[in-house]
Amino acid sequence: MISSKQDALWEKDELRWSALMKQSQAGDASAYNQLLSELGSVIETYLRANFGQLTVLEDCVQESLMALHRARHTFDSKRAFRPWFFTIIHHKTIDVLRRGETINRQISSLAELDHNDIDQVDLDRMIDGERLMGNLSQDQREAITLTKYHGMTTNEAAQLLGIKESAVKARLRRGLKTLQKQWKQEWVES
Repeated sequence: MISSKQDALWEKDELRWSALMKQSQAGDASAYNQLLSELGSVIETYLRANFGQLTVLEDCVQESLMALHRARHTFDSKRAFRPWFFTIIHHKTIDVLRRGETINRQISSLAELDHNDIDQVDLDRMIDGERLMGNLSQDQREAITLTKYHGMTTNEAAQLLGIKESAVKARLRRGLKTLQKQWKQEWVES
């Protein structure tokens, strides 16, 4: 649950970033530099919190900032800045990860791990979770990932996805029900 203090901080950031982006769109270079400076550290913090120690963290930050630069004309000042901003970060990070830059590095570093340091239960849960999530529809995966992994409210996820909150709730409910059914089925079979 998000505290009212966190809500106040988010609202303050929202107002400041939105104002800086409007000024930037009007040609104010110093407002644009300030915005990019602030958002660079926000992107890094967000990525560390949601993806851990990425080996391509700096690449993700730079790709996100470049995407933000290229998409700045698409920001609508009548809409919230945060969902627009975090959507860009999310998509750019996924693009970097899909290119496989981290997979090759992680596979080689996995072979070097001391197997005594690995918690097998946690590793099994991660592998099972990824496999089960892969069986869901894209809509269900998005709803679960945004709310359960990224900690968004259903309202925030709805804004990010551009759909109604009730649709996010329905996707979440169906996805969780499917996961539960799959897990029970596998448990009975094993």
